[in-house]
Amino acid sequence: MASVNPYRAPAAAVADSAEQSQPVRVFAVSGRIGRARYIAYSIGLSFLIMLVFGFIGGFAGAAGSANVALAAMVIGYVFTFTVMFMLTIQRAHDFNTTGWLSIVVLIPLVNLLFWFIPGTDGENRYGAPTPPNPVLVLIAVWILPVLFVGGILAAIALPAYQDYAKRAQQLQKK
Repeated sequence: MASVNPYRAPAAAVADSAEQSQPVRVFAVSGRIGRARYIAYSIGLSFLIMLVFGFIGGFAGAAGSANVALAAMVIGYVFTFTVMFMLTIQRAHDFNTTGWLSIVVLIPLVNLLFWFIPGTDGENRYGAPTPPNPVLVLIAVWILPVLFVGGILAAIALPAYQDYAKRAQQLQKK
């Protein structure tokens, strides 16, 4: 009678497991990007690009070169717009839709649709999902709504305060 050795090595063929996530490629139209990264990268990169080109345009304008300043701002807007389309195409791929859906970014406020549609779990026809979000991306995503609401409140409160200050000065003069 043959006895089975419980300590022998397994005989089953074990295949290497496939990569469970794909790297994040910001400047590409292939692949996927999740909601949190899409929000953080789109706002962060837009701010950074326009800050750089704004400084270039400001220095050129201060030097008396209005044409160079205008060209810098136009290049900045085109570059920002291109990066936004790249990120939006990847975001559309995340919820298993063609990148052509990114054209709706041209419609004001409809582009917020990409913030709320969840991505597909696991792999889809555009590849594996991206790795989990780092802490800085999550912090940026939670800070942005606070800044947005704070900006709206400031836009409402500052003119009201200025009007109040004018009326108070007029009453003191009487």
